[in-house]
Amino acid sequence: MKTNFRTLKQLALAAVTVLASCEREDVAFNFGDAIIALEEVQETAAIDRISDEVDNMAENVYYTDEQDALAGKPLGAMKTAETLYFLSECVVITTVVTETSIEKTLDFGAGCETANGNMLSGKIYLSYSKDMEADSNTIYTSFEDFYFNNARVSGMRTVVRVRANANGNPQATVTFDIDVTWAGGLVTERQGTKVREWIEGVGNGDWTDNAYLITGNWTTAFWTGNVHQGEVITPLRRELSCLQLVSGVLRLQRNDRSGTLDYGDGSCDNEAVFTYDNGDVRIVGLN
Repeated sequence: MKTNFRTLKQLALAAVTVLASCEREDVAFNFGDAIIALEEVQETAAIDRISDEVDNMAENVYYTDEQDALAGKPLGAMKTAETLYFLSECVVITTVVTETSIEKTLDFGAGCETANGNMLSGKIYLSYSKDMEADSNTIYTSFEDFYFNNARVSGMRTVVRVRANANGNPQATVTFDIDVTWAGGLVTERQGTKVREWIEGVGNGDWTDNAYLITGNWTTAFWTGNVHQGEVITPLRRELSCLQLVSGVLRLQRNDRSGTLDYGDGSCDNEAVFTYDNGDVRIVGLN
C-alpha cells in the first residue's frame, strides 16, 4: 500500500455534478492556495460509508462468536449467514480455529448483495484471539480482491473491541490504513482512528434497529493530490436500516481552510450539507 499522502495519483481533476434543488453547483470554491472540491467531499462521504459497512460486518461476525462462547457453544459453531443476521445467504463463511485464534473468511464470490442493499464481491479476512470470554479482544481485518459497489478496497484494519464501555455498550476502536480504487481507476487513501459505540439494538437479533455513534479523526489523500484532515466534531450516527449516516458533523481541513459536512437531523436521506469556512453552503448528494 502506498502511504505517501502527497503522491499525485493522477494528473487530472475531473468535474462533478452535485444536485441541490435540481440546479448545478460549482465544483469548488478557491481560497487562494486551498481548494475544497465538492467531488472530494463526496468521496469523503463514500469512504465513510464503505468503512462503516466493513465495521458492521466484522462486528456482526465477532459478536456471534462471542455470544456462542458465553453460552458455552463450541468455537466457530455458527458458520452460515442465516445465523449472522446482517449478512446475506450468498456469503460463504469459513472458520478455522487454531490453538490461539479464530480465522474467518467472508467470501462474497463474484457478487453478493447484503441485507441493506450493497453489492459486494471478493473476500474479507478476520482474525482474533480464541479467548472469546475476555472483556477485550483485537480483530485484524484484511481484504482480497474486495469490491464494495464497484469500488475496490485494500489495506488493513485493526479493531480493539470491548464488550462493555463506560456506558455498558459494546465499543470498537478502529485503526485503519486503506486504499479505495474507484471504478475509473483513480485511488483515494485514508489513514486514521475512529471509535464506534453500539448504542441501540444490541443482542436482540434484529439488525434493522441497530444504531452506532462514531467519533475519530483521519487523513484522506485524494487522487487530485489534495490532502484533507477529517475530525468528527459531533458524533456521527449510523442506523443499519439506512444506507447513509443520518446525523453528525465532520470537519474537513486543508491547509488553513476548512468546512463542515453535516449529515442531518436523523432523517434517512441521500443528502448532506457542506458549509465552507466563508459561510457558503452546498448540498452534497451522497450517492
